[in-house]
Amino acid sequence: MGVTKTEIFSDTQNEIAQLAKAFAHPARVAILHQLFKSTTCICGDLVDEIGLAQATISQHLKELKNLGLIKGNIEGTSVCYCINEEKWENMKSIFNAFFNQEIKTNNCC
Repeated sequence: MGVTKTEIFSDTQNEIAQLAKAFAHPARVAILHQLFKSTTCICGDLVDEIGLAQATISQHLKELKNLGLIKGNIEGTSVCYCINEEKWENMKSIFNAFFNQEIKTNNCC
């Protein structure tokens, strides 16, 4: 597999691509939905709610945490997760700016 030349893209372009990874798998979208629905941090409920193996859920949680969209707190023998509100608001701002760009072409295709 070739090396991605991220250095030829702007910081914003790289950030959008990184954040888009959160939505690149339906399991991560389902995890985010569950975290938004909860009024408290979620510890072990995700396996039951989503229906995937614990190892699979853990991998997706790790990816979301690496992206900074969720944060985890250790409580006893488990890690409890919630949405990282500051990062989520930042991501919304970045995506809103990207999606709200004006189309400059007329009758191109």
